[in-house]
Amino acid sequence: MQWEVVIGLETHAQLSTVSKIFSGAATQFGAQPNTQACPVDLALPGTLPVMNRGAVERAIRFGLATGATVAPRSIFARKNYFYPDLPKGYQISQFEIPVVQGGQVTIQVPANDKTGSAAYEKTINLTRAHLEEDAGKSLHEDFAGMTGIDLNRAGTPLLEIVTEPEMRSAAEAVAYAKALHVLVVWLGICDGNMQEGSFRCDANVSVRPVGQAEFGTRAEIKNLNSFRFLEEAIQYEVRRQIELIEDGGTVVQETRLYDPDKRETRSMRSKEDAHDYRYFPDPDLMPLMIDAAWIARVQDAMPELPAAIQARFVTQYGLTPYDAGVLTSSKALAAYYEAVVLKAGAAQAKAAANWVAGEVSSQLHRDALDIAHSPVSAVQLALLLQRVADGTISHKIAKDIFLTIWEEKATDDTAADRIIEAQGLKQISDTGALEAIIDEVLAANQKSVEEFRAGKEKAFNALIGQAMKATKGRANPQQVNDLLKKKLA
Repeated sequence: MQWEVVIGLETHAQLSTVSKIFSGAATQFGAQPNTQACPVDLALPGTLPVMNRGAVERAIRFGLATGATVAPRSIFARKNYFYPDLPKGYQISQFEIPVVQGGQVTIQVPANDKTGSAAYEKTINLTRAHLEEDAGKSLHEDFAGMTGIDLNRAGTPLLEIVTEPEMRSAAEAVAYAKALHVLVVWLGICDGNMQEGSFRCDANVSVRPVGQAEFGTRAEIKNLNSFRFLEEAIQYEVRRQIELIEDGGTVVQETRLYDPDKRETRSMRSKEDAHDYRYFPDPDLMPLMIDAAWIARVQDAMPELPAAIQARFVTQYGLTPYDAGVLTSSKALAAYYEAVVLKAGAAQAKAAANWVAGEVSSQLHRDALDIAHSPVSAVQLALLLQRVADGTISHKIAKDIFLTIWEEKATDDTAADRIIEAQGLKQISDTGALEAIIDEVLAANQKSVEEFRAGKEKAFNALIGQAMKATKGRANPQQVNDLLKKKLA
């Protein structure tokens, strides 16, 4: 039997406010346990929650970025459940009327060499995005036979973003999660730190026979805080459900956890439905009213969005959609690339794209740095590209100079010129000098000459290599190629 996978994601993005959603307590990560939980977060008698305006504005920003409807009136509800890290017994969330309704996120699913599938684009529809508070955290380490409770996270503002069940593979789910991650960080509404729990996904996974309209029974995999874990958890869960059904069993609706060490999901608890939480409007909070003027103010402060920048890079700089996508994987990377082009000139747009996506990104990955801390500035890279373009140095020498600037952490904008002059790296373009060198190479490599004249093209490349070696890589490669062909002819 052929099976179809059905996936919907619920993503919790921690909003980048300095205080909690209903209190003035701090949200800073890494504080000592229970030092950032105030009486309001714990709903102690006599306390009242007060809405954080910054959290609302971040929700509006997300709604505008995804083409969603920002509700002029939304309400907060109490979601009742009992768990050790929720001492007040309920979580303040939104249920019937969320602040953001609908919306879309367009994803780019990469090609898969193993399955032979080509890259494609897909638009994922959002059901809603609602504001809510986070719960605390149970600590199971360092307590012999006991569990500790840290309530610092209690009351931290979250935007829960829910998709329609429209993804049909783990690859689509990962592509969506990555696109969403880029967007919330780009908008400045979430720092996106997955290790600290600022961006985490719950995956609802089910399978059904191909052609069947009804959905299968779903399992929810909770708190996936890396793209790799998200992919592995979905792949395992799909296999588990298919094997279970084909062996005559039945999938039960439940919440599961992913164990990255065993690379498998395991049952956590039976899955609750909405009625199990006994939602009712929070009596301590007035409805959230958002007028058109407030939305307009947020709209005026919106940055240029990734999709718009991608389209502009394609039309303005002649980049491929793929290159434009790579260069807009973060707001800072896009800004760095554009700064290089503006300094080096539009004629260097493609070369700049290759360098930023290639050498720059590779070195950043090697040294675990982000683009904001690149040792080679956009101005320094622009000058390096100009020196390649005007023939002062070869591309190979440019790579060596780039690494020198990187390792030196040079601060002078003209570092490339300084290194070229100090190390005598100017490209040899004098025809007379190159002819003399090529004559010496031909005389010393008669075997390669004879092999080339016998039809072996590889021998020509060997002679090119010898000529470049003789000039320590400073010869103009195109001139060497042309002169060598002329001599051999």
